[in-house]
Amino acid sequence: MRSDFIFTSESVTEGHPDKLCDQISDAVVDSYLQKDPFAQVVTECVASTGILFIAARFAAQAAVDIPAVARRVIGEIGYRQPGFDAESCSILTSFTELPAGEHEAVDERGLDDDAIEAIAAKNQVTVFGFACRQTASLMPLPVVLAHRLARRLAAVRLTGLLRYLAPDGKTQVAVQYADGRPHRIHGLTLIVALDPERAPGPARVDRDLREAVIEAVFADEPIRPDAQTRVLINPGGPFVIGGPAMHAGLTGRKTAIDTYGEYARHSGAALSGKDPTRIDRVGAYAGRYAAKTVVAAGLADECEVQLSYSIGLARPVSVHVETFGTGRIADREIAARVVRHFDFRPAAIIAAFDLRRAPSIVKGGFYRRLASYGHVGRMDIGLPWERTDKAERLR
Repeated sequence: MRSDFIFTSESVTEGHPDKLCDQISDAVVDSYLQKDPFAQVVTECVASTGILFIAARFAAQAAVDIPAVARRVIGEIGYRQPGFDAESCSILTSFTELPAGEHEAVDERGLDDDAIEAIAAKNQVTVFGFACRQTASLMPLPVVLAHRLARRLAAVRLTGLLRYLAPDGKTQVAVQYADGRPHRIHGLTLIVALDPERAPGPARVDRDLREAVIEAVFADEPIRPDAQTRVLINPGGPFVIGGPAMHAGLTGRKTAIDTYGEYARHSGAALSGKDPTRIDRVGAYAGRYAAKTVVAAGLADECEVQLSYSIGLARPVSVHVETFGTGRIADREIAARVVRHFDFRPAAIIAAFDLRRAPSIVKGGFYRRLASYGHVGRMDIGLPWERTDKAERLR
């Protein structure tokens, strides 16, 4: 277990170009599954000045106006700027409709064990789940704080408290650890795009963000910035407009932000833009479910669950557990209990989390809501992989 160190994680607002692309991709997934729960779809986006490119492969018993979905998301995020406007930006598309045989209306919730075993992983991947005791959500503190700051940046813009903010923004939090536990806030950075027609001078922006964002976020936090905490606000100078007009966006480029802020490993595979048959997405959720349950059960203070899949096989070819010296029992025994009580086969994961119907149940679109502020550790949506209902069985 690590002892004395400083660790830094970052987050971005939903207006960051990469997150814009993630949200469009996941909004397309939501739209297909809302109309056809058995649709298969993979979507990727690229955004740049005045243009959005969407590539999608799908098999579905329903039609989705993908460009219309994209314009709706862009508008809801707030992009109505000369360099990137929801109504006037060009949208280029490349769509591939898969053969009818690719669309199989199989309801995983009603399958017996043999049928679940027959549904194999469609791609090869190693995914990771992680949990620790640093926060109530059993997530690393740096990424939790970075997400809270990013959410607050979006909130003060959308509510009109700071009308001069533009949608694009980034946050960074450095936490100093002592004896392996968060000890103090070493540094904070906010990089915020500004509306050039409304933005006040740098001194006013600095004061506003300290009061309306930083102080508000840390008001109820047990560890807060102190006199030695280094606070940087737009340290590179005014960041005017931002968004795709300034730097391009791409689906799947923020996997660390989507998971554990680099405090723990992730597969590197994009999570957004994929329907639930893709094990590189849902396997990461299943790994988090298992790791969080191990920590909640008191078997360890930190836990990483590694799952490796091969094409053509339903079960992971390996399941590895690492507790970094914090385990109350041997890691191999924890791994044996995890394998005994968690079913990591693709069809079993889809059924356990009801991933085909979630877009029709969660207001605002299930997968799109995951696309900003983390796919794991979220306590605002009621994510099934954030449950700890199997903790007693693991003890």
